[in-house]
Amino acid sequence: MPFDPSRAVPRYLADPARYERMPYRRVGASGIQLPALSLGLWQNFGDDRPLAPNRAILRRAFDLGITHFDLANNYGPPYGAAETNFGRIFNEDFRSYRDELIISTKAGYDQWPGPYGEWGSRKYLLASLDQSLARMGLDHVDVFYSHRFDPRTPLRETMGALDSAVRQGKALYVGISSYSAQRTEEALAILAELGTPLLIHQPSYSLLNRWIEPELLDTLERHGVGTIVFSPLAQGLLTDRYLNGVPEDSRVRRGEAFDERLLSEENLARVRSLNEIATRRGQTLAQLAIAWALRDPRVSSALIGASSVAQLEQNVGALSNLDFTAEELAEIDRYAVDGGIDLWEPSSSA
Repeated sequence: MPFDPSRAVPRYLADPARYERMPYRRVGASGIQLPALSLGLWQNFGDDRPLAPNRAILRRAFDLGITHFDLANNYGPPYGAAETNFGRIFNEDFRSYRDELIISTKAGYDQWPGPYGEWGSRKYLLASLDQSLARMGLDHVDVFYSHRFDPRTPLRETMGALDSAVRQGKALYVGISSYSAQRTEEALAILAELGTPLLIHQPSYSLLNRWIEPELLDTLERHGVGTIVFSPLAQGLLTDRYLNGVPEDSRVRRGEAFDERLLSEENLARVRSLNEIATRRGQTLAQLAIAWALRDPRVSSALIGASSVAQLEQNVGALSNLDFTAEELAEIDRYAVDGGIDLWEPSSSA
C-alpha cells in the first residue's frame, strides 16, 4: 500500500512549559519526586478502545506535567493490552523522553492460566515482569510492585523476587499495593535485610474508603516510604455521574465497576452532600475528591484515570484549589465515612 501522508501521526514534541504546570512531591525519604497527579492506565487503555484517543490522553498528560504512568500486567482488556498499547505509543512518542518518565507496573493478580500465573511466587513475579517489559518495549521499569499480598507464599519469597528485579537491572525501585500495615511492616523488614528499600505503597483511598487512616499512613511515614493512592474517585462514585441515579450506559450497569448495591441511598446521600461542598468551593465533586486525597502531605501522588482529554483536564483542574479550611474539613468528615466500596479489602486486610 502506498504511503498516505494524511494518515501519518504527527511527530510529538512535548510542551516546553510542562514542568511549570504541575507540583511535584517527595516520595517518602527517597530522592524521587512524583507529580501530584499520576496517570493510571487501568480501565481505558485496552483493545476495546481505538489507539488514537489514548495517544492524545498520554500526550496531553505529559504536556500538563504528568511524568508518571502506572500500569499492571493484567490491565486491559484483554490482559496485557494496556501495556502493549502503551508500548506502541511510548515507542513513537515518548522514547526520547524516557529519562523524564516514571513508568511502573505490577504483578499479583491472575495473568495466565495454571498455578504459576498469579499471586506472589518468585516464578510468577519475575516471569510477569519479563513479559511486561517485552510488551512495553522497555529494558526496565522505574517501579515494580507486588500487586497484592499472597497469604500462601512466604513473604520472604515475594520480597526476594522484588529484590532480584532490582539486582537484575529490570526495575529501579520496588513497591507494594494493598498490603495492610502489619504486612507492610514485615515487608519493610525483609527488604531492609536484603538491601533493597521499599520506595512506595499504593493503596486504595477516597472520601468513602479511608482504611489507610491512621495506621498504614503512620507506618509509611515512620519508615520513610511514600504513598500513591488509587481510586480517589471511588470508581466514579465521587463524580457527578450518579448524583441522580445510575445511568443506563454506566460501567456499573454493564457490570464493569463496583456492585450496584454499593450505590445505596446512604452512599448517594453522602455524595450529594459532598457535591454541595464542592460547589461552594467552585469545584466539581471529582475535583473536591482529588484535592481532599492530596490534603495529607504524606500522600505523594493520586492516581487518576481518564477516558478523554477533557476528563483529564478537568481532573487536573483540582490542583488549582488544594487548600481546605478547618471548617471545610470538619464538614467533609461528616460525610466522608466508609461506604463499603473497598474492592481490595481481602488484600489489604490479609
